[in-house]
Amino acid sequence: MKYRKASDVLPDELLREVQKYVSGEALYFPRRQRERRQWGEGTGARVYYKERNGEIREKYARGAAVEALADEYGLSVESIRKIVYG
Repeated sequence: MKYRKASDVLPDELLREVQKYVSGEALYFPRRQRERRQWGEGTGARVYYKERNGEIREKYARGAAVEALADEYGLSVESIRKIVYG
């Protein structure tokens, strides 16, 4: 997360108003709802896990055992079951 100096971004009047409530502390302003990205979109994690889970489902469909898949992917048996049956 990139920090920006409030006085460089906010108009003076708004800055003074915010300082009435909090001064000298860091604030987090979340994105507006329509600008939010879903989990993993910025890092590529969403695509990675979708592809990995697809591979797991394919291997299971071809007869791979849940325990073997858990060992291969470093996941718990329960996690593999959630991927395969979910």
